[in-house]
Amino acid sequence: MISLYDHPLSPYGQKVKIALREKGVAFETVSPGGLGAGGAAGEFVAANPRAEVPTLVDGELAIFDSTVILEYIEDAYPTPALLPATPAERARVRMIEEVMDTHFEPIAWGLSELRWFKRATGDEAAKIEAAAAKQVEGFYAWLERQLGEREWFNGAGFGWGDLAVIPFVNGVAGQDLTPPASSRLAAWHARANARPSVAETTAEIAAMARTSGMANVADLVEKGLFKREYRDHRLEWMIKSGGLDVVLKGLERGNIRFSPGFN
Repeated sequence: MISLYDHPLSPYGQKVKIALREKGVAFETVSPGGLGAGGAAGEFVAANPRAEVPTLVDGELAIFDSTVILEYIEDAYPTPALLPATPAERARVRMIEEVMDTHFEPIAWGLSELRWFKRATGDEAAKIEAAAAKQVEGFYAWLERQLGEREWFNGAGFGWGDLAVIPFVNGVAGQDLTPPASSRLAAWHARANARPSVAETTAEIAAMARTSGMANVADLVEKGLFKREYRDHRLEWMIKSGGLDVVLKGLERGNIRFSPGFN
């Protein structure tokens, strides 16, 4: 059986779980230890030297990076197909995925830095949140155009283009930045969340929230016991959105981290 190193809050992991569920491929999830403190080790790091989720293990094969994992799933388990049929449409949904992965993802992540991890308060937080809201407005307009008259981003049926978008839109919607009411994007958002593969995946987030003890996570960050990973696109987002002091304070206090080196 496939093993998937995962954290329910990871939109990248959510993409992979939705794909596996759409294809009816059995898998088990594994929560890597030491991830939040930057001390991951053992079999997880052997499988993924970047020490990030998701990481998929299928027999002797270990794969990291959510897009590479999706490509593997599509090749190894081709039915039902998640990519559109034509090269042009495949390129279109891959482009959408790239935008969501590298440009949209940091917004929900950054808002969590403020609201859960208390990286900034008062006027500083308000400035960053205002930048985030304006950015989401722009992305929603772009996604509305990408959806066009289609029922799904993938075309006639749910697929790669949709599972590449729904975790990220849900992430900012959970931060009170929902698609505009009565828009085609809002209607798609409701349809996608009603999809069994998506509903099961999002239910895991709620289950984790009930049992994880996230209430004191800001204190753990302040003490340096929980270190958030500032991947390149997240670092860029925080700086360009007005949070340079957030980064500098995190470096000073030792409560942010970057990708580890390869050994």
